[in-house]
Amino acid sequence: MLKILNLFCIQKFTQTSYKPIRSMSTTAQPDLKKPKYDGRTKKRKWEERRSDKGVGLYPEKKACEEPFVRVKRRKYAILLGYSGVDYYGMQRNPSTKTIEEDLFKALLKADLITQEAYEQIQVIQFQRAARTDKGVSAARQVVSIKLPEEVDISKANELLPEVIRIFGIKRVTKGFNSKSQCDGRTYTYMLPTVAFAKSDSKETQETFRLSDTVFNEINELLTHFKGTKNFHNFTCKKNANDPSAKRYIVSFECEPPVIRKGVEFVVLKVKGQSFMLHQIRKMVGITLAVIKGYISMDMFNKAWTQDKLNIPRAPGLGLVLEKVHYDRYNFRYGKDGIHETLEWTEVDEEVNAFKEKYIYPTIIDSEVNEKIMLGWLENRLSTHNFEALEGDTQDSDNEHSSDEEDKDDNCETDVKTNDVETTNKVDLVESNVAKYDESNVKP
Repeated sequence: MLKILNLFCIQKFTQTSYKPIRSMSTTAQPDLKKPKYDGRTKKRKWEERRSDKGVGLYPEKKACEEPFVRVKRRKYAILLGYSGVDYYGMQRNPSTKTIEEDLFKALLKADLITQEAYEQIQVIQFQRAARTDKGVSAARQVVSIKLPEEVDISKANELLPEVIRIFGIKRVTKGFNSKSQCDGRTYTYMLPTVAFAKSDSKETQETFRLSDTVFNEINELLTHFKGTKNFHNFTCKKNANDPSAKRYIVSFECEPPVIRKGVEFVVLKVKGQSFMLHQIRKMVGITLAVIKGYISMDMFNKAWTQDKLNIPRAPGLGLVLEKVHYDRYNFRYGKDGIHETLEWTEVDEEVNAFKEKYIYPTIIDSEVNEKIMLGWLENRLSTHNFEALEGDTQDSDNEHSSDEEDKDDNCETDVKTNDVETTNKVDLVESNVAKYDESNVKP
């Protein structure tokens, strides 16, 4: 009984009298208990950080002065022409004067594209139908781009140089691509007729006149280019087994001669599904070599075999992108009541006036005064060796000295991986193109 009483007293003393001795350390012990959340305090602290006008006191948190406005954009096709003189081609390249650079600057100043789109043009899905090389002009180039729904292109025209002109703009389908949906391209090549004179001729370009016999001989030779052929000898760095070297030529003809500033000129017009790098200029080069008697027809026919030839390319001065064709697009969407056909016949007079003022005079004046073609014939073609040696580059001209330039400065349609798809379908396209060429396309 006594033991039980003692235990009871000890337990009572512990509960009422014992207090733990505090630590002698001067550092206070942390309070581990989480304070209760007070929403009113949080709100008061937020209000204290703002001025009476509701503007943040901290500069980095300043409220936006102008509200963001979303601009509705739609896909458009733009028809433009330009003189390529003094320009380093169509495609935009850093630190170089190009057609696209001047076009984008004008669209930016006209508030048709944003600064972000100007710096990264893929934002607005920009695409060109064909690239042109340094000095090459275009009468009817087409580009696809997303622009504001309510677009006025006249302001951009005012901001463009006079050698670049926008002729028209049309609404197209959402997925339209000016390059991949193009069925064919037509190029012209203007040159003085004295280029077809025989190698031993003593006539000057002012006195020479093309005879009917030579004129017919030229057109007969040009028919050999028509159809589906392996053009591996008409470009750079392609072997005969490359499927993308197969191209389809719809037509190739020499137009009747005309006299400009006392010199007789002709225009070679070629239409094809697509063209490789330097292809047209090499086609002109080998044609001149046959007519002038520098090579035989056997050598000419050898160009489409597996053998390797070194074909020189003619000067780029006379080459002009004349027209791009969208026959399948026109057939499918041109009569749906929403979209228009991409024929652009309504601006033909304006396009022709532009060519007569800015494109043809440049070609004619250069040939008359500087004799560009005659210089090339004398210094290049007359001494050229068509039999390529092992390891030759297939190109004796030194206008392009690096792989990057050959890749980027394509004077005809650029042909990369996308062209392999069209080549694989060449038989189907051949019949389609021949069909619409006879019925729908004007010469």
